[in-house]
Amino acid sequence: MKKIALLSYLLVFSLLYGSASYAQENNNYPFASGEKLSFILNYTWGGVITDVGMAECNLSYSDGYYNCIVTGRTYRFYDIFFRVREHFESKFSEQELKPFYFYRYAQEGKYRMKNTLRFNADHTINSTTQKYDRQPFDTLLIGTENSYDLLSLFYKSRVTDYSNFPIDKKMPLEFVIDRNVYNLYFVYKGKETKKIPGLGTFRTLKFACKVVAGEIFDGKEELMIWVTDDGNKIPLLFESPIIVGKVQGRLSKFSGNKHPVSSKIK
Repeated sequence: MKKIALLSYLLVFSLLYGSASYAQENNNYPFASGEKLSFILNYTWGGVITDVGMAECNLSYSDGYYNCIVTGRTYRFYDIFFRVREHFESKFSEQELKPFYFYRYAQEGKYRMKNTLRFNADHTINSTTQKYDRQPFDTLLIGTENSYDLLSLFYKSRVTDYSNFPIDKKMPLEFVIDRNVYNLYFVYKGKETKKIPGLGTFRTLKFACKVVAGEIFDGKEELMIWVTDDGNKIPLLFESPIIVGKVQGRLSKFSGNKHPVSSKIK
């Protein structure tokens, strides 16, 4: 997983229109068609915090399934040093939020990768990967009923009831990308009041997620995530140490949220 690099984690673990389709959606979910989340991504090194890019997450609904599209990019100035363009798309069922299609296109410096996943009823996953302009490579992966792509896993985690969740207990999670199935974990750390630059102060739920070692993460640290402690469970802030420095993403704008953001204190 060496090249599921920085934006791939930050776009998704942050841990994701039409009013005509809204009435048909599952009203028990904390999200709805038309939700749009925008994030600013920054990098800290030597005590200097620099905003280097942005990401957007858009959710729509049609005919019994959700479609999430996430895009991310570095700002033009930082393209000179390391140009990043990311595009993710996932389609998953309304009833169980089970994925059936995932697509990823990544440009990270000189690196290029395309990945398509198709989830089958028998829990196998057809994965097609293409690095640079080489021939596509097909792999049959063996998953389980708990196998998700990164985006559908994000929404699945938002429907979970954390009111009676044990604090500091490791809970397993499983996601698929490229030619691998990864078994990691997340930990509920409890409630915390958190100030988000540019947005205000919120009551939040705090989580820690295990990341996979590679060129960006050393695998020893955890990705910390704060989400709104209200009916939306919107990711507000996420951060993690990396091999050199620290990366962070913060919510900058949101619209189409299903419930009032009652977690905001000031």
